[in-house]
Amino acid sequence: MAERIAEAVWEGGLRSGRGRMKLGGGAYEGPYSFGSRFEEAAGTNPEELIAAAHAGCYSMALSGALEGAGFTAERIATQAHVHLEKVADQWTVTRIHLVTEATVPGIDKGTFLAKAEEAKLGCPISRLLAATAISLDARLA
Repeated sequence: MAERIAEAVWEGGLRSGRGRMKLGGGAYEGPYSFGSRFEEAAGTNPEELIAAAHAGCYSMALSGALEGAGFTAERIATQAHVHLEKVADQWTVTRIHLVTEATVPGIDKGTFLAKAEEAKLGCPISRLLAATAISLDARLA
């Protein structure tokens, strides 16, 4: 069973403080702040990291679903748009929209769309985030 670890350190108050997030594997370490999370300041934020995790997980899940149907994708490119909004005075991730484009030799559009939806439902990150509305725009390149 795999266990993955990331860490964050926050120093100071909510608006004036600053923090750093670090992935356990060492692939990323960088700053985050109130401004990078709720405004447009430089740095990352938890929602952006969730988006990256979801895009990566979904792309792999789609590859697996396609392979299970006898197709091998040449390329799958996915964006995950995580929407953070204030709901009843609480910041909430209200929805996630996945946009994926794939190059899959020999597949018809109907089969591709069915496998794309299957991957959306089966991806471990999608299942983790099941309380959030997840939509999908999938197309063949």
